[in-house]
Amino acid sequence: MIYSMTGYGKSVIQLPTKKISIEIKSLNSKNLDLNTRMPSFYREKELNLRKLIADKLVRGKIDFSIFVEITGEETSTQINKPVVKEYIKQLQDIVDGDQTELLKMAVRFPDAVSTERQDIDENEWKIILTEIHTALDHITEYRLDEGKVLETDFKDRIATLESLLDQVIAIDPERIIAVRERLRKGVEELKEKVDENRFEQELVYYIEKYDITEEKVRLKNHLEYFITSLNSKDSNGKKLGFIGQELGREINTIGSKSNYAPMQKLVVQMKDELEKIKEQLLNVL
Repeated sequence: MIYSMTGYGKSVIQLPTKKISIEIKSLNSKNLDLNTRMPSFYREKELNLRKLIADKLVRGKIDFSIFVEITGEETSTQINKPVVKEYIKQLQDIVDGDQTELLKMAVRFPDAVSTERQDIDENEWKIILTEIHTALDHITEYRLDEGKVLETDFKDRIATLESLLDQVIAIDPERIIAVRERLRKGVEELKEKVDENRFEQELVYYIEKYDITEEKVRLKNHLEYFITSLNSKDSNGKKLGFIGQELGREINTIGSKSNYAPMQKLVVQMKDELEKIKEQLLNVL
């Protein structure tokens, strides 16, 4: 079972005087990259929120937002009436003008309006925290659904790699024959008489250099290990990434040793499939 790092979760609360929207978005990232945006009067809860989100989502580029829309009569901003009246009086001493225009000017001056710091209502915060958990559940479900799509794609591509490996194994004996004949033909073209025993010894040496038995076995084991890890209880994209690197190492070695065009074509196809797997692994949690 795997989870994607891509996800989205949202929850909305309608309180008597305000509407609160909670949004969580996540994309792939090597580590946890968490950005939070919320009204200043909720900032004292930020550290606890960061820990909660980190424990739940683990990894990814995550944007967490709390939006507050006032729907009732509640407001924390007040007009400082004595200060505004004094500003208007001073403006009138300077120029005769319409009262409305003077008021527009006065409210732009320093201290014309004041914002009282709001303390968090703990009962209200409990409701908000419940909805934050709901939004986290939603994004987790989204990540799981995306992970199922990735899992199906991985299994299809691993099956393709297994099929290509079977073809490599099938043509390996004829590859050895082709290599042997190519070496013998090369010697014959030199028009030199050679000691047959010495030739066979040299032939064995070169064929051993081209032998891919170990690579075939290791590649098969890595493919099986990939599927086992894919089906494990925990989602571990980094572990799958390491296995992907090992797959690439064995495929590259087979390609460098093959010295046989039909096998090299299969290796190219294997590399193409593996690259697609590696691209998708970047999204796995």
